[in-house]
Amino acid sequence: MSLLFMYPGQGAQRTGMLHKLPDTIEVDDTLSQSSEILGYDCQLLDSATALESTHSVQLCLLIVGVAMTRVFAANGIVPNMVVGLSIGAFPAAVAAGVLTFSDAIRLVQLRSRLMENAYPVGFGMAAINGLDKFELERIIEKFHSSSTPVYLANLNAQKKLVVSGLKLTLDKVMQQALHSGASNALHLAVNVPSHCPLFETAAKQMQTSIDSILLQRPGLKYLSANAARSLFDPQLIGIDLAANMARQVHWFETLRLAQELGAQLAFEMPTGTVLTELATAQWSDGTALACDTSRLDTLIALAKRLQSREQ
Repeated sequence: MSLLFMYPGQGAQRTGMLHKLPDTIEVDDTLSQSSEILGYDCQLLDSATALESTHSVQLCLLIVGVAMTRVFAANGIVPNMVVGLSIGAFPAAVAAGVLTFSDAIRLVQLRSRLMENAYPVGFGMAAINGLDKFELERIIEKFHSSSTPVYLANLNAQKKLVVSGLKLTLDKVMQQALHSGASNALHLAVNVPSHCPLFETAAKQMQTSIDSILLQRPGLKYLSANAARSLFDPQLIGIDLAANMARQVHWFETLRLAQELGAQLAFEMPTGTVLTELATAQWSDGTALACDTSRLDTLIALAKRLQSREQ
């Protein structure tokens, strides 16, 4: 039986997310370290205005993910495996010992700027529930073109999908999806078209930067949500980190892999509860809980109980 830490992606951000972290030494140290690397107070990043920027969102998700991981570690709780959705792959890589936190901050600074500069306005993502992959792909095919791009981006569950692309095209796909039987369709709080070929050029630029960094072999199981498999080779993890902005997310398959590898308990790092809800719906044998909606002492107690069963 294993403990899985899940790190959310863009769209999970909340105003004040850095200020709502537990009042611990580990959090204070993480915030101070972040501010020192960035050259300004990182707590300026989580205002409502700041979080309109992809740059601020991605940095906040990295910082809170690492801070919460350190809080658990200080209480003797270290996961057996980690997985991150989109930007969440970076705090997951830090937790696994693949990346240093300082390198992760610098890479996320670059990643967020590349994404934001490539598509500053008019693009985004939308969630569509109630249709399967094949039904939604037929709709996408009707509206996609080089001038009206739209792609299937995330397969979060069998009938919980996400599309990326031009917002005007997303609107058409959403409308057609509802007409075709989708239970709902809504725009996500993401201002860039993640997880599609529109970011192939940016991914190559990310790879150049990652190639200059010394990556370490993971000290625990690192699951790729894009490949839906465990990665052990640091070079392959680096390729995965660089390319994930341009690759589909296979979250459903990755959760299935986690269970096959023994995951029985999953904690979703701040912020949000989406990953917890997906795991709860999918796992017939296992428990998923979100840090945002659970007491820290309860989570620690559950993790220690799991550890005692392993011994």
